Amino acid sequence: MAQGGTSDAREGEGPGFWLWDLRVDTVLDGRTPVCRHVEGEHVRVEGEALLFPAGARVSMYALAALLPLLPAKRRDTDPHDWMSTDAEVACPDPHCGGRFRIVREGRRWFSHAATTGLPDARGTPYWQEGQP
Repeated sequence: MAQGGTSDAREGEGPGFWLWDLRVDTVLDGRTPVCRHVEGEHVRVEGEALLFPAGARVSMYALAALLPLLPAKRRDTDPHDWMSTDAEVACPDPHCGGRFRIVREGRRWFSHAATTGLPDARGTPYWQEGQP
């Protein structure tokens, strides 16, 4: 294992790392929202993509508050780090009761060659693998 709990290599794929897929749930828990937050709506993070279910809407201000946290939440962290223990993020409107719960789901392997921009180490981008 390399630093941070990642594996140096996976058979046939060379060096790489694991990242968590995430689900970001809108939760109210009885609080009254000021902004358009609907309990149960969610966004998923897979690879570098944000996936919105059909018809889902997320406030751009809430999304702006969440985006800086998502890359860190995707990585393995020490069990005592607040990034491992704290899962809810408040809507940035101080009068709003909306919260967003970030849930780690399955882990996904990424090879270094499929994710780097370094010319000497670059391979097929991960999002193009398996395409004709």
